[in-house]
Amino acid sequence: MKIGVIGNGVHSKRIQKILIKKKLNFYIYKPNKPDYFDKEKLNILKKCNVIFLISPNNTHYNYLKELYRGRYIFCEKPPVNNKKDLTKLKKINSKKIYFNYNFRFTKISKLIMNKKKYRLGELLYANIISSHGLAKKKEYQKNWRSNIKKCSKGVYEVVSIHYVDLINFLFNVVSIEKPKLINTSKIGNSYDTSLVEMKLKNKCIVNIFSTYNSAYCHKLFFLFENGIIEQRDNVIKISGPSLNFDKKGFFKAPKKLKKLKVNENKEYKETLDESVSYFLTKARNKKNFNKKNWVTSIKSNELIL
Repeated sequence: MKIGVIGNGVHSKRIQKILIKKKLNFYIYKPNKPDYFDKEKLNILKKCNVIFLISPNNTHYNYLKELYRGRYIFCEKPPVNNKKDLTKLKKINSKKIYFNYNFRFTKISKLIMNKKKYRLGELLYANIISSHGLAKKKEYQKNWRSNIKKCSKGVYEVVSIHYVDLINFLFNVVSIEKPKLINTSKIGNSYDTSLVEMKLKNKCIVNIFSTYNSAYCHKLFFLFENGIIEQRDNVIKISGPSLNFDKKGFFKAPKKLKKLKVNENKEYKETLDESVSYFLTKARNKKNFNKKNWVTSIKSNELIL
């Protein structure tokens, strides 16, 4: 495989480390600014049959359009960040493009997919909070994430998208409300805080709150008919059943059915590695990605727009 990597930022370097660990050589495409189509360097890139597209969100479609024919492309989420590009992207519909929604590989995702084992029943409500202090770092001021031209929906399209996709992948979202986007830090002109509400087929409500302007918090809460799955930072708990009484016959908190410790930094690296490995296996064996990958990825992208 001849591998090309578009982008050389923090996230790109995470993926580069994975490729190095796998003892794979690659060419890093770093175009001259502001024109990200550097013809001379692009010709070198076109000699690659595997592409990792890890550039700012607003550049994805143009690269995909230029390079998708005959190549396997690993594209960072979201696929695109505006409706015009999404309409054009749908026409490409390549079976060799893979969108990196690596949260599908998390432990909590795998537990929910196996919820029948714990007899949890239907989901009734879910609440997700993801926060950290990126906006408080000096480099955020000049980062593409704080620039509305490069990142039109800010934290919503960078962080919330992971959870929008996770819910859509696991439960199939029916509708999504217009997100509330705020710039609470007053740094840059994009949005560092977002709140969105989604509805599932059974009319279940899911809320997702994300911000770059607060203390670190990673909390996922899923309330089912007959139990609870929740993650708070480094611990995942499964509790049930709903009918649980004390000696006087009053309702009390359900029993813990399972408890898992999760090293979130380690899990993030592991899910990214698993996602990259899945992509590379398909490319190495010259196999197409299944239709569900394309359909759910495009729908998740459409939901945030």
